[in-house]
Amino acid sequence: MGYIRQGTAAFRKSNLAFFAAGFNTFAILYSTQPILPVFSTEFHVSPAMASLALSVTTIALAVSMLVFGTISEVWGRKPVMIGSMLAASVLSVLTASSTSFDSLLVFRVIQGIALGGLPSIAMAYLGEEVEPTSLGVAMGLYISGNSVGAVSGRIISGMLTDWFNWHVAMGAISAISLIASLIFWLNLPKSQNFHPRSPEVGKLVSSMVSHLQDPGLLCLFGIGFLILGSNVALYNYIGYVLTAPPYSLSQTLVGWIFIVFLVGTVSSVWMAKKAELHGRAKVVMVSLVITLAGACLTLDAHLYLKILGLPILTFGFFGSHSIASSWVGRRALHDKAQASSLYLFFYYAGSSVGGTLGGVFWSSLGWGGVVAMVAGFVLIGLALAVRLSKVPPAAALKVNGAVNMPTAKERDHALGKGSASRQPLGGPDVFQ
Repeated sequence: MGYIRQGTAAFRKSNLAFFAAGFNTFAILYSTQPILPVFSTEFHVSPAMASLALSVTTIALAVSMLVFGTISEVWGRKPVMIGSMLAASVLSVLTASSTSFDSLLVFRVIQGIALGGLPSIAMAYLGEEVEPTSLGVAMGLYISGNSVGAVSGRIISGMLTDWFNWHVAMGAISAISLIASLIFWLNLPKSQNFHPRSPEVGKLVSSMVSHLQDPGLLCLFGIGFLILGSNVALYNYIGYVLTAPPYSLSQTLVGWIFIVFLVGTVSSVWMAKKAELHGRAKVVMVSLVITLAGACLTLDAHLYLKILGLPILTFGFFGSHSIASSWVGRRALHDKAQASSLYLFFYYAGSSVGGTLGGVFWSSLGWGGVVAMVAGFVLIGLALAVRLSKVPPAAALKVNGAVNMPTAKERDHALGKGSASRQPLGGPDVFQ
């Protein structure tokens, strides 16, 4: 069957659908982040405990994606994604009605489970349906929707909490979420290249284990864990810094600080294009160095320099995530939804671990402790990127029982070097 190609109506509709899906997922997921200090005050909980309003959702999302990614191999991509979006939207209403911190956490856990039906399957859908030469742009635009949703959800929740209360803020997020879900449902093209498989648990588990035995994929999984863990840790506790003396910013202003996530709409696409020209491993390393520089700049006591560090860190974060996430789909030679699910499992597990661990560093060592933890995460990520650059591409193909190793030209293509239009033998993405 044909692929969705850049410049066609199907490409535009799929981009709109996934932009709305990314917007919806991240608006719901991170709407609680800027108001963690409010939860600490209203429910009389510590910053680390308040961070659970985000951490329990991301860890539930991480686990559920492993299940939904496998289910989509049997039921199909589109039905699972649509059901996920609609369920998460309805659960947003219940979250807004929470009367205690315990009930809030319960609804956020269930919401995380529902959200798991979208992210990993979305990456698999794009990998299957979009022409390889257009995949980088499509993935970048999807991740751009993530960044816009992350910005909007945080700003809306921050402002409306300041003006009214957090219940009103969550209610507004619910209404927007329902609209985004409908846009996704009405615009997403049907799968053309998906081939369902029977629910053979043994084979599904075996294929998942094979992904975990690929050293290249393991490096990518580790990078995903570390980059989101560091990003969430920094943004979870910057609100505590900025609402306290000597800055004493309002909740509205703290919410608007998340506007810096809009740089992700630029860096995710721009870095993806640079990766095609210069090689993905090199550009991931550059992105991580940028992330580290931004984190260190927030140590400056001057408010403007502290805030300047945020867009720099965010630029590097979205660049590295855009490359790593698309690289997983290219490297996996089979069961791409499962490979994507594993990447996002580690990615969101990093959010939960980093977000809550950052609270321990904040309580013990203050802002310097949080930045030190973030720097440690990023430096480990750099070490994994260096290791990844030395791992051979997953390019040994079994043809009639024999193993065919790639040529030098094919290895260059697998590493993201040379013309993006060059296709390896055996079909798109087979050597990556």
